[in-house]
Amino acid sequence: MSRIGKQPVILADGVKVNILPGKLEFEGPQGKLSSPLLSGIKTELKDNQLILTRSDDSKEQKSFHGLCRSLAFNAAVGVSTGFSKQLEIVGVGYRAKLDKGKLELSLGYSKTIVYEIPKDVEVILEKPTLITVKGIDKQRVGQISEEIRSFRKPDPYKLKGIRYVGERLIKKERKAVVVGV
Repeated sequence: MSRIGKQPVILADGVKVNILPGKLEFEGPQGKLSSPLLSGIKTELKDNQLILTRSDDSKEQKSFHGLCRSLAFNAAVGVSTGFSKQLEIVGVGYRAKLDKGKLELSLGYSKTIVYEIPKDVEVILEKPTLITVKGIDKQRVGQISEEIRSFRKPDPYKLKGIRYVGERLIKKERKAVVVGV
């Protein structure tokens, strides 16, 4: 049996789940989310726990079992507490500014980068060099964080750029030049 799939999804207080054919709908204090329910996966609600079972032991069903459970768990956590990722900007003169739903990034290019913030996530600027992305959908929070990070990925030689808080980078040595050959 799938190690992840056999674990029940424990629902927090205030989270309601609606089991529909083909999907699960979660509603909580943060908002509403739906999670897909792939073919062959059945769900039941017992004692504030959502239990997912599969129809057979084929390799495809085992994969779907773990996937559906993970997506349901992420939706349950998202509507109860939400998700967040923090990005830090490292470099001389590198900074960010928040202005009416737009994130303006000065990253050493000739022009500032203006990023339109989507409606389903919230971007908070704690310092000019610390960005927090919050939302209820884990996938969207990660995607928006990666889009912001992609404007200036960390340089392996000087370690300048946008990186996740706590991300460990390995500094490369400079390239050696052969003289006198």
